[in-house]
Amino acid sequence: RSEGCGDIMAQPPPFPARLPPPFRAFPPPFPGPSVRPAPFAVGPVAPPPFFLPPPAREGGSRFPPGVPYLAAAAPRAAGEEEAVQRQQDELWLSQFLGRRRAAAPPPPPPAAASPSSARAVAVAALARVARVAALCRALRRCEAQRDEPGWARARENAEAALRELREVVRPLREPGYGEALRRKAERARKRRLRLQRRKHEARAAKEEEAARAAEREAKIDQWRAKCIQEVEEKNRERELKAAADSVLSEVRKKQADTKRMMDVLRGLEKLRKLRKEAAARKGVCPPPSADEAFENQVESLKTLLKTRTELYEAEERALRVMLEGEQEEERKREMEKKQKKEREKLLQQKLEMDSKLFGDPAEFPLAHLLQPFRDYYLQAEHSVAALIQIRHEWDQYLVPADHPEGSCIPPGWVLPSLPTNDTWATAVR
Repeated sequence: RSEGCGDIMAQPPPFPARLPPPFRAFPPPFPGPSVRPAPFAVGPVAPPPFFLPPPAREGGSRFPPGVPYLAAAAPRAAGEEEAVQRQQDELWLSQFLGRRRAAAPPPPPPAAASPSSARAVAVAALARVARVAALCRALRRCEAQRDEPGWARARENAEAALRELREVVRPLREPGYGEALRRKAERARKRRLRLQRRKHEARAAKEEEAARAAEREAKIDQWRAKCIQEVEEKNRERELKAAADSVLSEVRKKQADTKRMMDVLRGLEKLRKLRKEAAARKGVCPPPSADEAFENQVESLKTLLKTRTELYEAEERALRVMLEGEQEEERKREMEKKQKKEREKLLQQKLEMDSKLFGDPAEFPLAHLLQPFRDYYLQAEHSVAALIQIRHEWDQYLVPADHPEGSCIPPGWVLPSLPTNDTWATAVR
């Protein structure tokens, strides 16, 4: 048995022939006889592997008798060689034809996930779905009518429409398409919201700027109206004063004319008296009717001049009163302006003092808490009834002691009364 094992170990295993490269050999560098190389050139057989000799047996050699250590491989049969060669030829031919076969066109790249493309795909898919639904109804109708050819045609059309539908919705089934579409839709929504917010902010800023511009325009118009009113008042006062001065000067001129006419009448009376005395010395006496007519005429003129004088004096008094009233109003306006400036100055000083003592009212957070106390202590400045009540309460301490509603301040120390019992006396001590 040990010899059989030695024989088996001594024989090397069969080594398969090495396969040639599956391509033609390169042509020789120089032209020579056209020799077509074999499609499967078999290279030299590799030497068998080297095996260590078996261990030496007791009392004998390590090698079995009659068996060399390196034994040649058993020769193959001719049929087996042909089968191996045919298998190699088929393998080479299949590899060559596989390389020569046209490569299949690569699948179209998936469309980029965007809301517009998804909308287009959805519209196209809805159109295909409507077509498939119509073909399904046609199939049911053909089945109800037992129309075999029509049913077959409708089925082919339905299958083609279904394939088109699957091809149309294929991008929607791509992995990550829905997530990418959701991200882009969310990004578009955020961008739209951001644009809307910017538009609202721009509109609000524009409206605020328009409101500020309108407020500035209103203030400017108010200031211009005030200036125009002041100028008009000054011009009106100047015109009234000029008119009053002109009327007063005219009245005074008329008064001077009336006085001159009175002087003329008195001079005329003196002249008639002198002429009458001169005529009487000469012995000429005018008739009494002439004297009476002269006196009547002079009296009527005196009455007229007196009436005119009284009228002119009344006009002068009215003009003087009007001028004095205008001057008084002007002085009053000047006084009001001066008092207003003083009140504003005092109010500003009071605000500065309050801000120094209690802080700035605009920045002081507890201003609303102190407002009731301010209203209570400043109520006399806004209400006459509150002023009268406060004054009445203060006057109660200034009336004599025998006044029924008074509570005058005692002139000396107010001493407490003695304790009513010993217990209170111990507590007071």
